[in-house]
Amino acid sequence: MADSKRVLLASPRGYCAGVDRAVETVERTLDKHGAPVYVRKEIVHNRHVVDTLIERGAIFVDETDEVPEGAIVVFSAHGVSPEVHKTAAERSLRTIDATCPLVTKVHQEAKRFARDDYDIVLIGHEGHEEVEGTAGEAPAHIQVVDGPDAVDNVTVRDESRVIWLSQTTLSVDETMETVGRLRERFPELNDPPSDDICYATQNRQVAVKAMAPQCDLVIVVGSQNSSNSQRLVEVALQNGAQASYLVDYARDIDVAWLDGVTTVGVTSGASVPEVLVRGVLDLLAEHGYGDVQTVTTAEETLTFSLPRELRAARTNR
Repeated sequence: MADSKRVLLASPRGYCAGVDRAVETVERTLDKHGAPVYVRKEIVHNRHVVDTLIERGAIFVDETDEVPEGAIVVFSAHGVSPEVHKTAAERSLRTIDATCPLVTKVHQEAKRFARDDYDIVLIGHEGHEEVEGTAGEAPAHIQVVDGPDAVDNVTVRDESRVIWLSQTTLSVDETMETVGRLRERFPELNDPPSDDICYATQNRQVAVKAMAPQCDLVIVVGSQNSSNSQRLVEVALQNGAQASYLVDYARDIDVAWLDGVTTVGVTSGASVPEVLVRGVLDLLAEHGYGDVQTVTTAEETLTFSLPRELRAARTNR
């Protein structure tokens, strides 16, 4: 029986284009200006990435008022509200915006529909940085709905002028369930001009859905505060995996999880460097799971250019 132990490795997994751009933005800013470089909030929600950048001289702060006047501050991939840009300008901070272009797209949609005087229902997790940033674009027009059960609390002025938008890192299935509930209440609900849930979030969920029915256990590499990583655990469990756990590092795996397990699925959230996945595969190999089969459901080729302040620097590296 030992011979049948195997790992199903999801593809795509790990870094998306927005995370790659955000992390490189901090690295290039450090290269160009030297330490320290201030970063508002975690640049991406991954413990290892943040710790590595701290070692290089990045200083992470919660708010711009913690940054010395005139210093450089990088805004995280999750985006910020206009209020944050304003307070940064008041402190003469030099800002470099690493907001993911797919998050910026949702901000632009929020501004546009607020200008057209729509009530905007923003589906997302209350308190998440991305949601706070998007809602801050038009607080008078936006209501945050955190899952299907929150739909009953929504109030609108004109049922023919309601549109939903969403956080980019949600579960596709749960979001559509929320939209269904909204549409029952507001039959004329408008859809966003294009899908707000990002391609990488969707692709990683699709890959997990494909392998979960065959898995006794799915290990998702990612941090607890990473929304898209948390969703992968949920998707694994909802689609047939017997168990699923979120770990930052291989050392977080409890080997008791492997008791009686034949097939282990492995994937990682969109802010997770591949070195952490390799560590998990090495640990599994030590416990007899040396047979690794890749389950590929999509190929990703998208890249985003760096913020303009850093583009010239890129060619010289």
